[in-house]
Amino acid sequence: MTYQSSLCANAFSQKTMIVTGGGSGIGRCIAHELAALGARVIIFGRTQAKLQRVKSEIEQDGGLCDFRVGDIRDSDTVANNIKTCLEEFGAIHGLVNNAGGQFPANLEDISSNGFMAVIKSNLLGGFLVAKEVYKQSMKQHGGAIVNITADYFGGMPRMGHSGAARAGMENFTQTAAIEWAKSGVRVNSVAPGYIISSGMDSYEDPDMIARIPKFGQSTPAGRMGTESEVSAAVCFLLSTGAAYINGVTLRVDGGSSLCLSSPLSELEVATSNNEAFDGFHRSELPEILKTP
Repeated sequence: MTYQSSLCANAFSQKTMIVTGGGSGIGRCIAHELAALGARVIIFGRTQAKLQRVKSEIEQDGGLCDFRVGDIRDSDTVANNIKTCLEEFGAIHGLVNNAGGQFPANLEDISSNGFMAVIKSNLLGGFLVAKEVYKQSMKQHGGAIVNITADYFGGMPRMGHSGAARAGMENFTQTAAIEWAKSGVRVNSVAPGYIISSGMDSYEDPDMIARIPKFGQSTPAGRMGTESEVSAAVCFLLSTGAAYINGVTLRVDGGSSLCLSSPLSELEVATSNNEAFDGFHRSELPEILKTP
């Protein structure tokens, strides 16, 4: 079985795409879909073993994949990795800024180091990768960039550092969309809501662990989303079908960002006709969501 994409086969044939944070979770899924659609995918990450695993999966499925190991928060590392990609594979046609991370904490309990660590992972790193891809390739050849943000709309309690960084990434998206349009570059973002992904298993906070299985009931859709549903949005924005879409943020959240607390009514969630799209043939259920 292969990836069941909603786009046509070979939509990205002869294209080279970079996916940061491609060794796990949503990034891994995006890398698989892009490769299934004919792209040569280069995944970035800090752990070689994870990147090697995804590379092997994609190659077993008949796709093309390579990887670069390094910290996207380091400007020299980023510049060198982009340089070697260009030397080996030529122009970069698409970039997905997916890498990031955070930890749950109230604002008053976040240290300056902790706050800056999340800002660097979720904002600075994306900026550095996008800037180098633009300067070294897209400024001359054009291309498309998709930045992954989050459902921070209306605030992000217990994730204030991440919300601030993701909001910054949305504004960076809008600015880059304007400044880089002259080079034929489109820059958009995708804001996932509650998505079933391996990242759910990374939390150690007891309160977070207790809340995660209930996330789906706070969305009108009545469920959490899949990695495939995020990837479908990303791949569309990278495709030629989105050629006139620039500077937007596409929310993939089942409507959760529309449901800020209201004293006027209780949220009624879908209990039928709400089937998920899961085209990823290698998707894995996080341990936290498995029933004992």
